[in-house]
Amino acid sequence: MAAQHPEAERDAIVAALTPVVHGIAATFGPVCEVVLHDYRRPEQSVVAVAGSVTGRTVGGAMSEIGMRVLARGDEAADELNYLTRTGTGQLVKSSTMVLRDSTGVVFGALCVNVDAGAAQQAQLLLGALAGTPADPDPPAPVTTFGNDIDAVVDALVDTHRHTTWAALDRAGRLALFRSLDEHGVFAVRRAVELVATRLGISRASAYSYLSQARATTDQAPEGDHS
Repeated sequence: MAAQHPEAERDAIVAALTPVVHGIAATFGPVCEVVLHDYRRPEQSVVAVAGSVTGRTVGGAMSEIGMRVLARGDEAADELNYLTRTGTGQLVKSSTMVLRDSTGVVFGALCVNVDAGAAQQAQLLLGALAGTPADPDPPAPVTTFGNDIDAVVDALVDTHRHTTWAALDRAGRLALFRSLDEHGVFAVRRAVELVATRLGISRASAYSYLSQARATTDQAPEGDHS
């Protein structure tokens, strides 16, 4: 039997998992959201969604978690039972399971998000009734879940930039671009332009800094005061 074309195989995997998305969400009820991502189109990676915890919709963009998977490429591993917060402060427990074809190439992910805030409130209530003080948990990191890739890139830039662009020295600027690159930001189409706009620099400067950040030996752009 002839081997199936890789793209056809990936399409078949996505099609097979689509009813699974709805089955999992139906099993766990309104506190659960299941999202199927196809990373072959990062800006519109959501191909199926059931439930509403993070507000994802079909055709929406990946989050920074997806960008992190992209950055790791075929070395990416499943991330299970981690806590995060949405931009509105909602506590979410999530699992991200990468999708691979038969050759081991990572091309998507199946994500399960559970409204952990509801469970936490129930736990606090039961603890109060039992007279048992609740141990405070360390704060969960904030994750931007957005259907617009521009908003996700903007949030990542703000997360990794701890001061204004003008206040950064050469090393700090290169470190910023290196960190964004390591988190998969530049795997997204138009990401360089989006980052440049967010930083208030020219697109040419952004490409130059990205190139230098990726190079073994860095050399600051001559005469660049963007």
